[in-house]
Amino acid sequence: MAVSGPKSSNGGGRVFADINITPLTDIFLVLLIIFMVTTSVTVETAAHVDLPLAENTTPENKGVIVTYTSQHDLFVNSKDIPEQELLPTLRDDLAKVKTKVVVFQGDRKVLLGDMVRILNIAKAAGAGTIAIAAKRATGAQITNELKSLGS
Repeated sequence: MAVSGPKSSNGGGRVFADINITPLTDIFLVLLIIFMVTTSVTVETAAHVDLPLAENTTPENKGVIVTYTSQHDLFVNSKDIPEQELLPTLRDDLAKVKTKVVVFQGDRKVLLGDMVRILNIAKAAGAGTIAIAAKRATGAQITNELKSLGS
């Protein structure tokens, strides 16, 4: 705050209070840049999974999410882990949640053997229930997809 000003006619001084917002603006700009950089990094490292289509789906947002991509990358709750660390990681994460549910998000191109192996590891880690994630679709979309697979 700056205190200055010309003398008034009665001999006393007047007080002007000015707030300098330049440092505050600089801080906000730096924070904005940091936010933009960290957001772009987190978006690029997210797993991209092409979920299978299903007509009847129910949302399951509790438990531990295991994601397996078509490039054989494995994620537990969006954290990239090697397959040999899947069992201890799942044990730790299942111990932190009340419901012992493992939601498997597998790409359509994932082989059945890979999925069964991962779900067996989840069961050994203490999962009580295993859910398979799917994208909601209409009957017509599923029929079209089945036709495209047949030809």
